[in-house]
Amino acid sequence: MSKPCYKRVLIKISGEALMGKQDFGMDHEIITFVARQIAKTHEMGVQISVVVGGGNIFRGISGAAVGMERASADTMGMLATVINALALQNALEHIGIQTRVQTAIAMPTVAEPYIRRRAIRHMEKGRVVIFGAGTGNPFFTTDTAAALRASEMGCDALLKATQVDGVYTADPKKDAKAKKFDSLSYMEVLSRDLKVMDASAIALARENKIPVLVFALKEEDSFARVVCKKGKFTIIEGENNG
Repeated sequence: MSKPCYKRVLIKISGEALMGKQDFGMDHEIITFVARQIAKTHEMGVQISVVVGGGNIFRGISGAAVGMERASADTMGMLATVINALALQNALEHIGIQTRVQTAIAMPTVAEPYIRRRAIRHMEKGRVVIFGAGTGNPFFTTDTAAALRASEMGCDALLKATQVDGVYTADPKKDAKAKKFDSLSYMEVLSRDLKVMDASAIALARENKIPVLVFALKEEDSFARVVCKKGKFTIIEGENNG
């Protein structure tokens, strides 16, 4: 494998990706696969933090749509991300990767509270840090949490693992004519209203000059390749790409 282009990264993984072919919950094989991909990247000397969603268990916006108070529904969604974070921690430590979970909602008997300097120190010591409970506030998605934590950690890149190998003009699973972008600027993502990440997440990445690399989660060695800027992905950075 080539030499990594990034020393410290944050990986964003959706909760839905952990379901596999199930309609709900988590697929043990998928979590083990993700842990193995993170481990391979970690072994290359890359400092890694992770934000995982909770949509495989509960989506706050869906709860609000059926009549729940949005703030309460979002809090339930944040708790769902902690369940996923603990499952991923277990899978990583099972294969020998020291891991810490930090949560934006204090739950000291379950995980560490989010402390920026402590999280950075964990990564410097070679531990993978998983951030749970989003930003700790309702009305913000885990995409925004990922961009926020990447900024706070001083990450060189934000890696967004998705179901497809980049950003397309339309959903390639529904539109055979959809075309893949090799690169985009932050402003192009916003102006084209491409749904790769929330506008607030893209704006945060832009403000802090953090490139966002979108790639396919389920391809073998995709994590390791993308940190070397190899393989299939779309990179979002700068102002005049395209």
